[in-house]
Formats: sequence, structure tokens, C-alpha cells
Amino acid sequence: MEEKLKPENYNTTRQPTWCPGCGDFVIWQAVKMALAELEIPSHKIIITYGIGCAGNMVNNIKAYAFHSLHGRSLPIALGAKLANHGLTVLAITGDGDAYGEGTNHLIHTARSNINITHIVCNNHSYSLTTGQSSPTSEKGYETKTTPWGEVKKPLNPISLAISSGASFVARGFAGDLEHLKETIKKAIKHKGFSHVDVLQQCVTFNKVQTLDYFRKRVYKLEEEKDYDAKDKIKAFEKAEETKKIPIGVFYDITCPTYESTFSQIEKETLVSKKVGEVKFKDLKY
Repeated sequence: MEEKLKPENYNTTRQPTWCPGCGDFVIWQAVKMALAELEIPSHKIIITYGIGCAGNMVNNIKAYAFHSLHGRSLPIALGAKLANHGLTVLAITGDGDAYGEGTNHLIHTARSNINITHIVCNNHSYSLTTGQSSPTSEKGYETKTTPWGEVKKPLNPISLAISSGASFVARGFAGDLEHLKETIKKAIKHKGFSHVDVLQQCVTFNKVQTLDYFRKRVYKLEEEKDYDAKDKIKAFEKAEETKKIPIGVFYDITCPTYESTFSQIEKETLVSKKVGEVKFKDLKY
């Protein structure tokens, strides 16, 4: 009888280099716990990463991995899923990565509904490059690039993902490991594009949105008995809440995945086919 997978089975020989107290430690642990509880072995996982503090996680999870260019992890993940749809595919990015350089890729990957899970480590700043303002920074946020305070409104990751066509949209919080782990498990199990925005602290540069700041404001959507995650209008309404911050699953619907529309991979993966084996006349659309 095979021994059950444990989070430490996904450890590598490399230790994380994040600042002590960084939210990335919790996200890293939540991902490993989710994979272990879903019993997905390392050789059946590929994770693509962007550039930034979150991207350094490429060294710390034992799985197939691709460290992409800034904002480009999602097209790599999409290509990996089409090439071998038997793999569990995750993309782990930061808020600057996903909502700045990678916004166009996020929109079009979401509308494709490819069966991958996108986890965004959102600390509201470009922390790896010493804390500049990011697309999710609040108005008034003072940084090296916004010394008189950010003047633009922050982008809303939840509303953006829902309006772009993602079939599963959720928000996690790095101050609640168990809830975050369960949210990531739901995202991985979902058949379609899953987007999980994770609120986290940056202990070095963001002195406003701290763990204490979030703990005073977050509440769990699943504790609202009448909330229906299939109701898109309700999901948008919840996404716009700011005084209190909902976490959990905002939107969850079932619709065909992108890879399911390709007849050439119905019976086997693309990587298992011989070159020239698929003929154009045999394809169905």
C-alpha cells in the first residue's frame, strides 16, 4: 500500500529566500497541502511562474516548472495543458505580474476557459524591485514611484476575472492557511479556468495592508447562507465591497473547457502522438 502524499513530499533542496513574515510562505504551504490532499504526485504537475517574489517559488516546489518572462506565465501554462492535458497545470504569479504586464494574457486565458489554476500572490506592490506601486495599490499609496501618493484607482482582480470569462473566481488570504488551502483545492478540482487572488502582506514595503489590516476586514463568503456562486450579478456586487473584504469562492459555473473542443486530443495527449499522425481531414470542430 502506497503511503499518502504529504506537503513535505513537494519540498526541494532549496530554502525560500523571502523576507521573514512574507505571505508567500503561507501560499507556498497552502499549495503543497492542497496538492497532497488531492493526491497529485509531482510528476503529474507542472507549475509556470512569473517574475517577482512569488516567481521565486519555482525553486521550492518539486514539480515540473517553467520560470517565464514577466507577465507571460499564463500562455506557457495554456500551451502545457494543450500539449499534455493529463497534467495538473498551475500558474503562480504576483499582482504586478498578473495585473500589470500580464493583463492581456489573463483576459484571453480566462475567456478560453482552459483547465488550469491561476494563483496570484497579491501584496499590492512590486516588492522584488523595492516596493513600487502596482495595479492593485490603493489611491494615496506612497512609494518611490508615487512619492505624493498613487493617483489611479486600483484594478479589481475579481471583477476583471469574472468579466473576462473565468468559470471559477475566488479570493484567498495568507492570514488563514486552512481556508486558503481549501480554496486552492476547489480551484484545482474545478474543470475550467480557475483564478484565485490571494491577499497577502509585504512586511518590508507595504506598511498599510498588513496582516492586522486584513484580519479586521475579511469575512468568508461561505458563511453567508443565501450567497449563490452561480449568480454573476451577486459575484460582481461582492467583488466591489471594500469596507469589508469577502474571501472564498465568488463565482463557480460549469462550461466546456478549451481543450475539450479539440478532437485530436480526445483519446490521448498531444505529446503521446507521433509527428504527422493527426490529419486535417480527421479534425472535428
